[in-house]
Amino acid sequence: MTACVWGFAFVAQAESDLGVLWFNGIRFVIGSLSLVPVALVFERGRPDRAGLRALLRWSVPAGLMLFAASTLQMWGIALGKSSGKAGFITGFYMVLVPVYAALFLRRKLTFRSMAGAVVALAGLFMVSFSNGIEPPEPGDLLVLAGAFVWPIHILILDRVPESVKPLTFCSVQFATVGAVSLILAPLLESGIAVNAGTLRANLWPILYCGIVSSGIGYTGQAVGQRGCEPGLASIIMCAESVFAAIGGMLFMHENLGWIGYAGCALILAGIVIVQIGPRGPKRGSPDAETPPAADAPPAAETPSERTDARPYQDGE
Repeated sequence: MTACVWGFAFVAQAESDLGVLWFNGIRFVIGSLSLVPVALVFERGRPDRAGLRALLRWSVPAGLMLFAASTLQMWGIALGKSSGKAGFITGFYMVLVPVYAALFLRRKLTFRSMAGAVVALAGLFMVSFSNGIEPPEPGDLLVLAGAFVWPIHILILDRVPESVKPLTFCSVQFATVGAVSLILAPLLESGIAVNAGTLRANLWPILYCGIVSSGIGYTGQAVGQRGCEPGLASIIMCAESVFAAIGGMLFMHENLGWIGYAGCALILAGIVIVQIGPRGPKRGSPDAETPPAADAPPAAETPSERTDARPYQDGE
């Protein structure tokens, strides 16, 4: 469901002419507000001081990364106007997830990961140069830059403690994105008039991206990653690229040509190559961590020495 929602969101973003920061600010504020009544119903009880610290510790950085990635992505879509192409370039971030995990979480980078990256890079080249060998469009480079930020957001979500309530987490995360966007919008997009007329003209993209893509899609990602092994979740989420191309064909009459679609297939193949393999234990399961040997002496653990993939718990 999340992959489908995100894929068609590329079409909605491509049809908006409101301005990237104004659009993102309004959509994420709507997404944040849409979760408030749901959180009040399903996540009753106010967090204590430690819970509030944990909530802000994880939701604000996640919001800042989401702001950076989504802003770069939307700037690229605004310049390129190809939702299918942007969707597949963005899907390249799934290849980068294991690379980032190796760099920042000290997880082993396997041959499968490197092979998937090479295949995806070949597909990215074919998509970007589907009309002949020419320099990539500025929009393609911005979307690609955003693809290098998305893995950071995914790794943050993977480390959020189980004690942090997901709906509240997402609401604060969206509020962070909306606040930063609306603060910068008057400075960087002062030439764009935001009034009742422009809001009516962009009503359906704002509502779709605010309520469906943000409120449902990103919340589905945060909740789904808690109950699903990360590799399997990544395979499912990478299907957004397929829905982006389908949406571009159905609603915007886009055609990348056979070279472009062959490149899309290679990107998707690279993503699948990276993610398919022996699955580790599900997050939070008793087998998620390997117990030490019986004769191994206990050792103190500092935050900088942590190499396991389990989330931080309150007080750590």
